[in-house]
Amino acid sequence: MNSVLNHDATSTELERLAQIAEDVIRRCRAKGASEADVAASVDSGLSVGVRLGEVETVERTRDRGVSLTVYFGKRKGSASTADLDPASIEQTIEHACAIARYTEEDPANGLADAALMAKEIPDLDLWHPWEITAEEAIRLGLEIEDAGRAFDPRIDNSDGAAVQVGASMTAYANSLGFVGTERGTHHSLSVALIAEDENGMQRDYWYDSVRAAGDFAAADFIGRKAAERTVARLGARGLSTRDCPVLFVPEVARGLIGHFLSAASGGALYRKASFLVDHVGKPVFPAWMQITERPRLPRGHGSSAFDAEGVATRDSDLVTDGVLARYILGSYSARKLGLQTTANAGGIHNVVVQPGEDDFAALLQRMHTGLLVTELMGQGVSLITGDYSRGATGFWVENGEIVHPVEEVTIAANLRDMYANVVAVGRDVDPRSHILTGSILLERMTVAGE
Repeated sequence: MNSVLNHDATSTELERLAQIAEDVIRRCRAKGASEADVAASVDSGLSVGVRLGEVETVERTRDRGVSLTVYFGKRKGSASTADLDPASIEQTIEHACAIARYTEEDPANGLADAALMAKEIPDLDLWHPWEITAEEAIRLGLEIEDAGRAFDPRIDNSDGAAVQVGASMTAYANSLGFVGTERGTHHSLSVALIAEDENGMQRDYWYDSVRAAGDFAAADFIGRKAAERTVARLGARGLSTRDCPVLFVPEVARGLIGHFLSAASGGALYRKASFLVDHVGKPVFPAWMQITERPRLPRGHGSSAFDAEGVATRDSDLVTDGVLARYILGSYSARKLGLQTTANAGGIHNVVVQPGEDDFAALLQRMHTGLLVTELMGQGVSLITGDYSRGATGFWVENGEIVHPVEEVTIAANLRDMYANVVAVGRDVDPRSHILTGSILLERMTVAGE
């Protein structure tokens, strides 16, 4: 059995999911709900793990379910089931209605405005089933790991390689008459290696994540890249405490942007749990910086024609000339703030940080002397105060050149200052995420070490 359905079977499945969703809406209304929305989904996949030339895991998945929300006036009830069986769905409807009848009213409850529903759903090129057998996936995983292990004799161990294949189909409907279906695939390859010399052991990894398997980097490249990163960390040492410039590589820099997105999200804002409360129209980043949400990028990791409430997505600025242009809102958080939804129920879509002209080498030269961060540890970030303190590993840079690997340091500052003091964004954009950014150079942070 293939891990994903073919095109014809998928079309039939999407129609079935849409029919289920519409039927659930009718049944909720029949039980007295004034409004209702429902999502019916089927997810399928294959996951293979190999380590040291041996197969460790082979897992096929096929999950399905229905989640629904009903409103009795301004009272809300939600329930879900991991089953498309009619009896299970009927029980789920009963549970949601019972919850709604006994909850307190909330004036912010309710569906999004009917006028905002998506009128058309374009093909965003998100569906690329990967017809790979378990045996082929095992061979691919072994090829990735073998390429890494053969790179350098100091690589004497491995945390393994993984091949993951995934496909998702969803139908969303609500009592406003909106029905929308979407399908998408996500595939990934990864490997983590361990090297050892007289100074001890180091571990590092590399991966690729795509919508279409034809977009993957070569298997041996992924293995060699992980090996290069692992060997480069050998001989890592600490630093004395200092203030210095810090350069985040793209896969780490997107986490920095992620904290901004979390702080600008409605849930944190209406709870007054964000340092960006009342910041729309105020500068957050330098005046040259632009950040845009582009929900309909072809093959984008976060692409969608409508949000989790059926609201049509569209391109929209988040940061214009350094100024926070808007918050990130679904209809509930928007009502709590006296604003309108930004089609972000369920989360943010593709976020594009406008890159500068500098490549990675030019950013190192621009930093001149400072810390290059390649990995972060810990969760020391407060969205309420903006305080930021995390363990870091990377490399010490002098005169624009990498001097030696660094470990066991902590980098600290406040997100307000970090964002305001961004020096540059590189053009080395990492495409493996819905947050598309290059390396980010900060003017100064405290590096706490020995």
